[in-house]
Amino acid sequence: MQIILLSGGSGKRLWPLSNGVRSKQFLRLLPGPGGEPESMTQRVVRQIAESGMLENATQPSGSGIVVATSASQRDALMNQLGDRVEIVTEPERRDTFPAIALSTTWLHSVKGCSRDETVVVMPCDPYTEAGYFRTVKRMAEAVERQAADLVLMGIRPTCPSTKFGYIVPAPGAQTDILPVARFTEKPDAARAARLLEEGALWNGGVFAFRLGYLLDALKSYLPDAAGFEQVHARYGELPKISFDYEIVEKARSVAAVPFSGEWKDLGTWNALTEELVSESTGNVILGRHTENTHVVNELDLLVLCEGVKDLIVAANSDGILVCGKEHSEGIKEYVDRLNVRPMYEERRWGYYKVLGQTDYEDGHRSLTKLLHLNAGCSISYQTHARREEVWTFVDGEGLLALDGRITKVGRGDVAHIRRGELHAVKALTDLEIIEVQSGDELVEEDIRRFDWNWPEM
Repeated sequence: MQIILLSGGSGKRLWPLSNGVRSKQFLRLLPGPGGEPESMTQRVVRQIAESGMLENATQPSGSGIVVATSASQRDALMNQLGDRVEIVTEPERRDTFPAIALSTTWLHSVKGCSRDETVVVMPCDPYTEAGYFRTVKRMAEAVERQAADLVLMGIRPTCPSTKFGYIVPAPGAQTDILPVARFTEKPDAARAARLLEEGALWNGGVFAFRLGYLLDALKSYLPDAAGFEQVHARYGELPKISFDYEIVEKARSVAAVPFSGEWKDLGTWNALTEELVSESTGNVILGRHTENTHVVNELDLLVLCEGVKDLIVAANSDGILVCGKEHSEGIKEYVDRLNVRPMYEERRWGYYKVLGQTDYEDGHRSLTKLLHLNAGCSISYQTHARREEVWTFVDGEGLLALDGRITKVGRGDVAHIRRGELHAVKALTDLEIIEVQSGDELVEEDIRRFDWNWPEM
């Protein structure tokens, strides 16, 4: 079995902690098995491993996880999951059908999976329990037994919700693999109530099929594309449409496997705070007259709350949110108006935080960051055309490459990197750097990367 995890979204409902590059699935707020914080994506990958679905994962043709994502999320995935997953990056965002089609092509032409391989597609961020993954295994088994070409997970509804699409089983279906009669997209409340009377299930967004099933569907759009590289190069020719609309609703042979355990979408602050172990995270004091209030503070500054009730307070370098819990779903409309650069970003080598930025009257700009490199990681060999940088090493030890010359650096060392000058750094231990950029345009896109091999030291 091969598992495709879909990682997308902008996470605007969990602003300010989430943004365009740090979506909700990367927030390390949930309690891990040993008490350490973990993100939604880390939790799901751990649960998949614990479920036993990754048999022979170390073999080239063994079970494995591939994450379909955008270029902006690649570094965060590498940082959080390391070599536990493979990553397929979309050339551009085009919805779930193209992303799944690209990933299945990668499984076939790069990993070498056969057309008969069972593939399961699922989101990377459901908050659920072990029974969910046992249901996924039953879905895969149903595909292998040829119960249907396409098998879905149907969530047993707990209420007539208007937030989900519904799967309507065929009348009289009694087995644990239910033939599907039709689908209904997010209904109004009255229609949802009637659907529950028909035994309808919520569409959980989990799909299972044989690899060849989707490879054949892809041929209708790119009949002469032979392999992953060609599909990747012609990605823009694929329709920008969801997998549900393009594949599921057109399929002739569809079944659903029900799941009735815990299942939540932690896509709003109100939903997320219900699963947090503590009412406060970070540098926070909650006064004795504070009720039902959760505070998540990623700033070094203290946040003190007293005499308030039913609030969510979230603070980091991107901004500060103070919101009544009953209104937490409504913040997206305000966040949609924002057009600011991310102030915190996870990278494959660690993370950075923007500490301050200033624009001067003559057009000159400055930007100050804290860079944290994990031990053994390195920043690519690169140049900048529009800015120069000053690096002050404040903790740890590393190697600095500057126009081909390598020096050992540590606390108190300073490096001045001029425009066009090749530079890289490698952390021998966890390494922290204060970076001050200056120039007329300070954007992440001002970068050219070059090949570089660190010598043995």
